[in-house]
Amino acid sequence: MQKTVAIIFGGESSEYEVSCVSAANVADNLDKNLYKALLVGITKDGKWWIYKGETDDMRNHIWHEKRSFLTPAVISPCKAHHGILALDGANGTFEIVRIDVAFPVLHGKNGEDGTMQGLLELAGIPYVGCDTYSSAVSMDKAATKTICANAGIPVVPFISAVKTDDIDELIARSESNYGYPVFVKPANAGSSVGITKAKNKNELKCGIELAFKHDRKLLIEPNTVGREIEVAVCGNDKPFASVCGEIISNSDFYDYETKYIDNRAQCIAPALIDEKISDEIRKYAVSVYKALDCKGLSRVDFFLTENGPMLNEINTIPGFTPISMYPKMMDCIGIGYSELITKLLLLAEGYEE
Repeated sequence: MQKTVAIIFGGESSEYEVSCVSAANVADNLDKNLYKALLVGITKDGKWWIYKGETDDMRNHIWHEKRSFLTPAVISPCKAHHGILALDGANGTFEIVRIDVAFPVLHGKNGEDGTMQGLLELAGIPYVGCDTYSSAVSMDKAATKTICANAGIPVVPFISAVKTDDIDELIARSESNYGYPVFVKPANAGSSVGITKAKNKNELKCGIELAFKHDRKLLIEPNTVGREIEVAVCGNDKPFASVCGEIISNSDFYDYETKYIDNRAQCIAPALIDEKISDEIRKYAVSVYKALDCKGLSRVDFFLTENGPMLNEINTIPGFTPISMYPKMMDCIGIGYSELITKLLLLAEGYEE
């Protein structure tokens, strides 16, 4: 008997488009012998719908325009419902659509930061990925690095600040510690959204202002020269790492446009690095995963510098688009796309080999 999987996508995040493409790929690659998809889309303005149309319209970001395929819906926090309430606005009634497991294919704010995970916890619905706590601390780049540094994992140095801090003092501190160039990042945003590479004081001030448009907290980091290495980690109590992959951005840095629009970046898996270094990075990736109490899946990103690997960040719901590294790296160790989705759903329900 097929189990119903609620694939939740879209949302109010700046990574809305990536989420729609990832979710379409997940839906198309479900093992139809085991699962049936219930597509739950969230628009940019926060409206929830059950969507019964074509996945290509999700990839083209026009799914929400297909009114005949949309039913207003919400996840019920009541454990007795264990699912979605499909709403009939005309009659003021609702239908309970029970789901067995959820796959929140959501990136960034309200999807990857523990918010959605908390709702699913209240509802008693098992779900793919990290729990509320680990999602929240992993989303916050400053919290991630603080916890991992305390666990003995080398991290990229950083200065953290909030909106109420004095910008002139922040700039002076950054100049004193790191000089130029530096990177300015929102603490809680993904896909390199809102990041600036600042080469002088004016660019640093503009970068700070931009970062604060995306989050009330930011990081300033020195320009770390090194190869960009990523590792896919999977599992609950027995996490394991994929091969290492490498991103060659072919631009000033690996920003949102380079990742998803310009198609300039090269994604190489396995990375062409020494086996000893690869093993070291893979071990660090699992250590990061454990330090942050992750489960299900995460992609851990490093810089490989002349002094060794340094943690850059972790993504607890990495992309599942055709160019995404997480499924590519897992495929390199013999776990294909469809098999990977099945494995993640089984992990969500507590099954682990």
